[in-house]
Amino acid sequence: MFADTILIVFISVCTALLAEVGDPLLDGTRMGALISKPHLEKVLGFVTQAKKEGAKVLCGGEPLVPSDPKLKGGYYMAPCVLDDCRDDMTCVKEEIFGPVMSVLPFDTEEEVLARANNSTFGLASGVFTRDISRAHRVAENLEAGTCFINNYNISPVEVPFGGYKMSGFGRENGQVTIEYYSQLKTVVVEMGDVDSLF
Repeated sequence: MFADTILIVFISVCTALLAEVGDPLLDGTRMGALISKPHLEKVLGFVTQAKKEGAKVLCGGEPLVPSDPKLKGGYYMAPCVLDDCRDDMTCVKEEIFGPVMSVLPFDTEEEVLARANNSTFGLASGVFTRDISRAHRVAENLEAGTCFINNYNISPVEVPFGGYKMSGFGRENGQVTIEYYSQLKTVVVEMGDVDSLF
């Protein structure tokens, strides 16, 4: 019952997103185009590979032509939800960098933490629960540079962002970025007579 409810929510979200795919400069847009034709083809290739490996496409996963004629040449894709996924599937192991969600059920915290951390990547993670103590416990043990609790991808510019393992490149945003891209040098100046060092 719980898994069915989650899948219905995912499909509802996917359907809502389809209505909000378009010009990223408009306030109502939730998702713009992918960066290039090769990138669109790469992401669509992940969906094709997932189907070959046994995943079921619940919604999306195909090129999308927005209704706005100005956007017809863009590299748009319908957001995709994949079900029947396994840990050994390419769509689960790789960073897709496209609107593709792989759904994997779990029974315990220990199981989900082991599965989430069994990756060479660790850019961001998300925990959705009513139990805030559990949320903090899981967030502490997730090997990811950012953990969102009961939201996702809310990244104010002043909050550091970056990954663990093979994800990201240092830290972006906030004071830590200045430190990351700076080389510290200490200069000590005396304007009077030099004291004897001996």
